[in-house]
Amino acid sequence: MLPEPQQPPVPPSTPDPTGKQSSATRASEAIVPTRYGTFQLVAYLESPSEKEHVAIVSGAPVPDVIPLVRVHSECLTGEVIYSLKCDCRDQLDRALGRIAAATWGAVIYLRQEGRGIGLVNKLKAYALQDEQGLDTVDANRALGFEDDLRDYNVAGQILRDLGMTTVRLLTNNPDKVEGLERAGINVAERLAHFGDGTPHNADYLEAKARRMRHDLPLRSPSPPTK
Repeated sequence: MLPEPQQPPVPPSTPDPTGKQSSATRASEAIVPTRYGTFQLVAYLESPSEKEHVAIVSGAPVPDVIPLVRVHSECLTGEVIYSLKCDCRDQLDRALGRIAAATWGAVIYLRQEGRGIGLVNKLKAYALQDEQGLDTVDANRALGFEDDLRDYNVAGQILRDLGMTTVRLLTNNPDKVEGLERAGINVAERLAHFGDGTPHNADYLEAKARRMRHDLPLRSPSPPTK
């Protein structure tokens, strides 16, 4: 059984772009069978944005067992239409399988499409990559956005609500580790978590490794620093 929801929500520590404080409240939950096993889905409503996030929970708390966690941001293009421009669907599928096999764990699925810029702007960024040869970082910048606008404060609130204050985290992204730790989550271990590389996402993965500190294999050594 999951811990009872915390009331009121855990106090937030990061303001949203409007200047208001964001908070996540447990809104509903249900048991859902999947191809990976049976999960408890717990929906959260973020305020004031009204975004709906979900925790996909497997197992139950066990003394001295640290839960296995994946904090995963929505990717409609990869997860719904099987786009080959990223590895998001592979990472989600593999996380669900790994967590279903664990004693206790969860995928925290955040509605942060396109590293936080939204679907409309994500497709604009794709067009810039195709038309001007920009990588994923420069395309965001050309649209006036930072490299990564995702916020892990709400993920931290959700994890605390689930009783997962110390986690083993499936990620290649050190910024995600740092973001969760700023949100009050102790990351006891970071575990590598790869998707499939294809000719269509090779440049994207290379940019994440070279320019966004992701722990991914590089196709060639980095050029010497001048």
